[in-house]
Amino acid sequence: MASNVFQMSFAKIYPLLVDKVEKKGKTKDQLDAIIAWLTGYDAEGLNAAIDDERDLESFFAQAPRKNPNRNLIKGMVCGVRVEEIEDPIMQEIRYLDKLVDELARGKKFENILRR
Repeated sequence: MASNVFQMSFAKIYPLLVDKVEKKGKTKDQLDAIIAWLTGYDAEGLNAAIDDERDLESFFAQAPRKNPNRNLIKGMVCGVRVEEIEDPIMQEIRYLDKLVDELARGKKFENILRR
């Protein structure tokens, strides 16, 4: 199953993430800031990943600057503790899931970006 997730296009996932946060009163800019914090993608890089329909595996493998504090992301996503996921790409995907969930649930933005 993991390999199927890895092959999903970031361009297909991204609008779903935008919808999720906007339905909860948050903004696309906040989502983009979270993605930038986690991966180092700036607006141009994010747009390139969307335009070339990069799969999730490539999106995370090619991340310009993975935040060294991403290992501070803890908790459950889809019934699994993100800090216990062994596959590095799946862990990156779940890190993003966890941060988006926290944004959508109204956690303080400065607390989402673990510093």
